[in-house]
Amino acid sequence: MSTSSRAPEWYRAWFGEEYLALYPHRDEEEAEAAVDLVLRSFGSAPGTILDLACGAGRHMAEFERRGLRAIGLDLSSTLLQQAHSRDARLLLVQGDMRYLPFADASFRVVVNFFTSFGYFAEPEEDAQVLTEIRRILQPGGCFALDFLNAERVRSGLVSEDERSVGDRRVIQKRRLEADGTVVVKEILILCPGQREPETTHYERVRLYSPPELEELLHQAGLEPEHTFGDYSGAPACADCPRYILLGHAV
Repeated sequence: MSTSSRAPEWYRAWFGEEYLALYPHRDEEEAEAAVDLVLRSFGSAPGTILDLACGAGRHMAEFERRGLRAIGLDLSSTLLQQAHSRDARLLLVQGDMRYLPFADASFRVVVNFFTSFGYFAEPEEDAQVLTEIRRILQPGGCFALDFLNAERVRSGLVSEDERSVGDRRVIQKRRLEADGTVVVKEILILCPGQREPETTHYERVRLYSPPELEELLHQAGLEPEHTFGDYSGAPACADCPRYILLGHAV
């Protein structure tokens, strides 16, 4: 049985306490740069912002710090609790991005940061996320989709690495599946003295190329206008770490 079929909904189990313990380095400076890029690109101060897959709330907190109204949605109750601990005033909703619990045309801006797209087993489910974004955006509303650079992931894939987090060993194994259209990371966590992992988690992301992403956005009624290769606003290129699209609902 393949890794993909073992963990078709890997995101339901992974973004919990162990994720927070193993990845404590998601920093505030990166969130500030991402928010800067969005606000520079959109020009005037936007209305209500939805941070879709808001995680622990670092981007939300940055929007709020600038006096903007933001609402965060995430599937993980653990990450939402972390966001609440960061700032108890944050407006947080638990939900699935395929079925957004908001009325049509509720938001002026929707942002989706840090590769929170491409998680689902079928491409049609990813397309459904974009359709939902368009539904809740006001006509002419703005969106930002922050994705990885798929070609760089393919060409620079590191098949295995190991690091220590406290007294635990973390082994990460990566491979491409489905003719290179999906990247899978297997995360094995070993306690001191163990030869077999205490727990194993998975990450699985569909590797959409820039043209594929743009076509998906067009089909959903979202018009990409700006593309960037990182949070500084550098142009998108083959070697850039990110592929960030910003545009408007049509």
